Amino acid sequence: MIRIEDIVAKVQKNHPQADSDLLRRAYLFSAREHKGQKRASGESYLVHPLEVANILADMRLDEVAVATGLLHDVVEDTLVELGTIREYFGDEITHLVDGLTKIAQISNVSREEQQAENVRKMVLAMVDDVRVVLVKLADRLHNMRTLHYLPAEKRKRIAQETMDIFAPIAHRLGMGKLRSELEDLAFQHLHPDEYRELAAQLEKRRPENEKFLTAVTAQIEEKMSEAGVPARVEGRVKRLYSIWKKLRRQKVELDQVYDLVAARVITPNEIRHCYGALGVIHHNWKPVPGRIKDWIATPRDNLYQSLHTSVIGSKGQPFEIQIRTEEMHRIAEEGVAAHWKYKEGKRGAHDDDNTLQALRSLVEWTQDVKDSRDFLDTLKLDLYPKDVYAFTPMGKVIQLPRGATPIDFGYMIHSEVGNTCTGARINGRIVPLRTEIQNGDVVEILTNPNTHPSRDWLNFIVTSRARNRVRHWVAEQQRAESMEIGRKLFEKEASRFQLSPKKLLGNNDANMKRIASEYGYGRVDDLLAAIGYGKLIPRNVIAKYLGPEQFEQLDQQKESRLRSGVRAVKRLIHFGDDSIVVRGVDDLMVARARCCNPLHGEEIIGYITRGKGVAVHSTRCKNVQQLMINRERIVDVEWAGRGDQTAYAVKLRAVTENRTGMIAGITGAISDMKTGIRDARASVAPDERGHIEVTVEVFDVKHLDKVINSIKGVPGVLDVERLQGAV
Repeated sequence: MIRIEDIVAKVQKNHPQADSDLLRRAYLFSAREHKGQKRASGESYLVHPLEVANILADMRLDEVAVATGLLHDVVEDTLVELGTIREYFGDEITHLVDGLTKIAQISNVSREEQQAENVRKMVLAMVDDVRVVLVKLADRLHNMRTLHYLPAEKRKRIAQETMDIFAPIAHRLGMGKLRSELEDLAFQHLHPDEYRELAAQLEKRRPENEKFLTAVTAQIEEKMSEAGVPARVEGRVKRLYSIWKKLRRQKVELDQVYDLVAARVITPNEIRHCYGALGVIHHNWKPVPGRIKDWIATPRDNLYQSLHTSVIGSKGQPFEIQIRTEEMHRIAEEGVAAHWKYKEGKRGAHDDDNTLQALRSLVEWTQDVKDSRDFLDTLKLDLYPKDVYAFTPMGKVIQLPRGATPIDFGYMIHSEVGNTCTGARINGRIVPLRTEIQNGDVVEILTNPNTHPSRDWLNFIVTSRARNRVRHWVAEQQRAESMEIGRKLFEKEASRFQLSPKKLLGNNDANMKRIASEYGYGRVDDLLAAIGYGKLIPRNVIAKYLGPEQFEQLDQQKESRLRSGVRAVKRLIHFGDDSIVVRGVDDLMVARARCCNPLHGEEIIGYITRGKGVAVHSTRCKNVQQLMINRERIVDVEWAGRGDQTAYAVKLRAVTENRTGMIAGITGAISDMKTGIRDARASVAPDERGHIEVTVEVFDVKHLDKVINSIKGVPGVLDVERLQGAV
């Protein structure tokens, strides 16, 4: 087990002025609070914070970050409160520990939402101090190294989260070494059989690969020395996960992959030596066309700089060569951690440190993403590598993900450019806004101040910045429309109760503000928008405004027709003896969506329509994905009552052999299930197969399955499918 004095020695080596006493106090505090706790491996829990602190010391971080590594779990896993941490260790460490402490579990929040909120908290905390995420990455790395002690299901969940979130974060922060280990460890648990098979194949090839690398590195060193280019050369076999991705992407076997090995030429800290080394390489080995990349002239947004080229060896074997300076190599391995420094007596990153621009761009948009699941989806999208480089007409380089469009390009320049985009020129030619930008394109965005974003853009834009700006615009437009609808509905209801809408809404009425607050809204406009969305019924708002006695008195004065109409709205809308209940919301109109016609027993979700209550969709409905753009309008719904009370009309299509008697056989099979038939039609498809569409009356999903299975049992029936949509 690592000792605290070993960690202290590492920190003092990198930071001679470090407060060693702080590290020892943090160790003793952690040991006391974690006393008696065990990890899944059976060893003392204290091993984990010590290993995390050791990883941070190896990153050459300061004593505050390393002490935080020792303390990072005490609030979450013991009874210690943040106030106690502040009392013992001060505000700086308390801020870091708080950023790493998971949000307390809430029973009515899904695991996905809980995960999203915890990641959101960490990402937002690292805006103020990047050490938050560095400690978390060290924590995740040690947990992944010991993941095999956990149950299989938990291993897979943690490994997937590592692959989706933490390895990409390490990539975006330029921490290549840590990212590689996280990916290989996650790969081992997500695809254990493929991992073992690939590892075994590479082990068989190891002597051959090592022999090749020894020879080629010696050759490169010799050629560099002859040309007078100072450099050292390293050789390596590519990572397991990287190779596995290539096998899947290219759909080939390992025997068909020839560039399994790579050489790295590392020069002193002068860029001219890198380009000199590239000239030596290309003079002595034939380069592979299209495989030369200059990440020195145009660095990646995660700080990475290097020259890449692929060449053909003496025996026809291609291999990759990376060329970089010593400083570039350190940054490629350590990323943001390599830039950690003291400046004017203050720890951490500073606004004038351009090397952390990638970090700022990563969290720039988080304030605008309200829904936790949207946040997680957008974070995953934004973490993927950006490897398309385009230029503005003035020559500024814009870095984008593959598949990016002119709209994405416009938003990368400025939000207003994206918002007012009307068209684009790529390399001087007018192109559709859906056009994918390629490396080296010169892109000019055409704008018009009277133009606004279109909802259709969401179907093809790819960057998180563009998607969030367009979503924000669409949401604002929908809110304005909903507010206008809500105002009209409220005014109409207020008039029925002999109230002046102008007085209620136009004079900053204190009672209306109070009612808005009781419903959880900050302003009366928000209350009206909720009415327009269908979340609130105007009648209930009027009741709160008038009070029980006056409301009942005025309600009785209304004509009987209006009274019964209001009562009908207040009740849940029933389908026969069946109903759909909106969880946690009273007095809301509910109707099954016509696009998917859900049946009792199917998984369903509710979508608040503007002024028409809740439309209930099957989760398999083709329109559900589009509805998710406005997650704030999604509500939980459930079936209530028994499923055998009301018959639903469902259309089925049977694909059959083209012969007589098929309709009779199918209708007979349906009748045998004591199921009503509303309509039956037959036709012959171009492939000479029969298509028989029949509308049946079923009570629920189980009943429908029985009917479908009965039809499938008819000789000559090849397939049966349910047709979506209203009947």
